[in-house]
Amino acid sequence: MKIYKISTDTPIKKLLLKLGVTKEGLQILSAKSKLHFLYIKDLRTPAANILKQDALSIGADLAVPKNCVTCEQKYCDGILIATTGQIKRLSRREKVQPFGLKEIGNSLTSFLNIKNSKTKIMGVLNANEDSFFSQSRFDSKSALDKIEKMILDGADFIDIGGVSSRPGSLPISEKDEFDRVKSIIDIVSKYKLYEKIKFSLDSYSPLCLKYALNNGFSVINDITALQNDKVAQLASSYNATVILMHKIGTTEQMQKDPCYDNVILDIDDFFQVRVEKAKRFGIKDIILDVGIGFGKTLEHNLTLLQNMEHFLHFDLPLLVGASRKSMINIISPSETKDRLPGTLAIHLEAVRKGASIVRVHDVKEHVQALKVQDEILESS
Repeated sequence: MKIYKISTDTPIKKLLLKLGVTKEGLQILSAKSKLHFLYIKDLRTPAANILKQDALSIGADLAVPKNCVTCEQKYCDGILIATTGQIKRLSRREKVQPFGLKEIGNSLTSFLNIKNSKTKIMGVLNANEDSFFSQSRFDSKSALDKIEKMILDGADFIDIGGVSSRPGSLPISEKDEFDRVKSIIDIVSKYKLYEKIKFSLDSYSPLCLKYALNNGFSVINDITALQNDKVAQLASSYNATVILMHKIGTTEQMQKDPCYDNVILDIDDFFQVRVEKAKRFGIKDIILDVGIGFGKTLEHNLTLLQNMEHFLHFDLPLLVGASRKSMINIISPSETKDRLPGTLAIHLEAVRKGASIVRVHDVKEHVQALKVQDEILESS
C-alpha cells in the first residue's frame, strides 16, 4: 500500500469519474471537496454565537474574537470555514434564525459560483501618443497589421483607446479623442474585421462610442462605469456589452493616497450600484473590472488579486488588466518593456482566482501561458 498527496487544485470531478464512483457519489463528494473561507463583517454577537454553533454541528466552523461568546461587544466579525456542501446546509438553517441571520442565509450560496469557462484574451491597441507602454501605440497606417497579428495570435477581443488613463494623465476633448480613434475605427469597418473578432472601444465619450458602435464595435470599455447616462443609453440601444471598471477620482488624482474602509467590500458596493444602473437601462451583457492600479496602492491590488473569487457572486465575467503596470515595478524594479514575466504571473493567478478575461499587450505569450496552465489544472 502506498499513499500520495493530491493538490487541492485538482479537478475533483474528473478524478472521481476516473476512480469510478457513482453519479450520486460524485455529487456528494464534490460538495465536500471545496473549502471556502467567507469573511462576515459586523455580525451581531448573538448571531455570531448561533452561527458558530450551527457551523460546528455540521462539521464547519466560525472563527470569532475571544470576547464574542460573552457578548461584551454589540458586533463582531467572523470567518466562516466550510465546504460547499456545508455552506448549502448552513444557508437553509440560517434562513429561519433571528438577529439578521436570515439575510446571511439568503446570501451564503451566492459565493459558491465557480468560473468554468475558457479564459478570453483582450488585446490592447492605443491610438494616443502618451500611453504608458510605447509599444502599444499605433497610428492608422500600422494598426491594420497589428490587429491582424493579434487575431492570428489568438485574441478574442481587441480594445482600442484614444486617451491615456495612466496615473497622472490629463483629460482631452471629445473632438481630440474622436480625431485619434476615427481612422482606426474606419479600418475595422472597411475590412470588416469585426466579423473575425470582437472590438471594444476604451472610452466614455458618447461621440466616439456612437461612431464605433455604428462601425462594427460591440463592446464599451468604460473606466467610469456608466457615470454618464448617455453612455448607458447608447449601450442599451446598440445591445452592446459593457465593461464596468472601478476607480476612485480622476486619472490625474487617483493615485494620490487612495483610501478604503475595506477594498473588497467598497468595490463590491460600487459594483452593486453600477450593475443595477446598467440593468435599469436594459443592458444585458456586463463584465466587471476591479481596476488594478486605478486608485489603489500595491496592497490594495494584491488584496484584490488574492480575493478575486469574491466577485463571482455577481455571476458576471471578471476582467483583469495588470499588463506591464507599475505594481510590477514596485515588487521587482523594472522598465515597462521588461515587465512581461510579472504580467504573466499576475494574470495566471487572477485566472486561477476567477477571472474570465485578461486585458493584455502581449497576446501570443498569454495564449501559450494560459494553455499550459489549463493543461496543468485539468490533468489528474
